[in-house]
Amino acid sequence: MTLDLISQHPLAMASTPQLDHLLAQLSPEHLQVLTDCAAYLLEQERHAATQELLDIPGLLEQVRQAQQDPISTYQNWRTLRSDV
Repeated sequence: MTLDLISQHPLAMASTPQLDHLLAQLSPEHLQVLTDCAAYLLEQERHAATQELLDIPGLLEQVRQAQQDPISTYQNWRTLRSDV
């Protein structure tokens, strides 16, 4: 489980040999502590990203409104903007 959390990080591939070496030396108890810390840090990153979105004025209401609108009111973006 520790490696699963760590391997999700984009930089994990670069540090895998060193990380594998260090992980192999840890006791099961310390591996659990590391897993708990990694899970905590991951949750903090996710929370910060969510909070950043929630801080955008009116975004949540716009999302709610968009979910209520029938799909037939949407238009293909290619017909609206041909320069992108």
